[in-house]
Amino acid sequence: MQTAHLTPFIGTELTGATYEDLLRPEVWEEIVRQLHERELFVVRGLDITPEQQIELASRLGRPKPFLMAKYRHPEHEEIMISSNATNKGKPVGVARVGNFWHQDSSYQKDAAPYTMLHGVQVPGTSGHTLYANACDVYDRLPEEWKAKVEGRTAVHTVTKRQRIAPEHAGLSIAEFKALVEFEHPMVEHPLVKTDPGTGRRYIYGAPEYLDRVIGFDANENEAFFAVLDQLIQDPAHVYTHRWTPRDLVIWKTETTYHAATAIEPGVDRTVHRVSIEASGSWEA
Repeated sequence: MQTAHLTPFIGTELTGATYEDLLRPEVWEEIVRQLHERELFVVRGLDITPEQQIELASRLGRPKPFLMAKYRHPEHEEIMISSNATNKGKPVGVARVGNFWHQDSSYQKDAAPYTMLHGVQVPGTSGHTLYANACDVYDRLPEEWKAKVEGRTAVHTVTKRQRIAPEHAGLSIAEFKALVEFEHPMVEHPLVKTDPGTGRRYIYGAPEYLDRVIGFDANENEAFFAVLDQLIQDPAHVYTHRWTPRDLVIWKTETTYHAATAIEPGVDRTVHRVSIEASGSWEA
């Protein structure tokens, strides 16, 4: 087994490991340590079953059943199937998940602190995942903006990214937006937070899940969102994970921005996702 940093700013990679290796206490403790220090951890080519993925997730916290039942694994409610594949004309899972920069479920009051993905069927030429470190984003924020965001609260919302479903047919745009806001009320979070493990400060919020920063006028919000987008998407500070079969990828949801890239036509991609609630040992 070998470990190496993926970039100077985010991520550690483990190669040559088996499921049995990960069950060894000293190996798992090192994975958790690196995850907490480096935000993102990748185990390359890990051949595991859905049951084994859930077992590994349970070592971090409590696997949380996916909200939308129809996209859960048929035998394991803890696993959400992200897939553009079909079986007998029916979707295997939910397609086009997270194809924009975000921090997982920041629009919820208490988002699960970890996400774990397993690449079941992944092309090597498209469908990559981009990652950026929210602590690094804060560090690169101009001093003028650091002063402006200090002590601020941001309002998070899913309204910009909520999908239109068949049951929404016939609703006006205003009616659809009102329904989304009723089903998913906006929540408030501190805009700048401190990672309890590293002591580093980070921005909590991505423009696609942010409604506004309280106390900013419309122009200030627009300007801040533009600066934030630029920092998050700076190619020099983005890690591109080019999936290989059976990769296991784990990240801290609050300190890790990420976005899925497009999948080329005619290619299937299936990933198993588990959201992991805190068990009390560590929480962002």
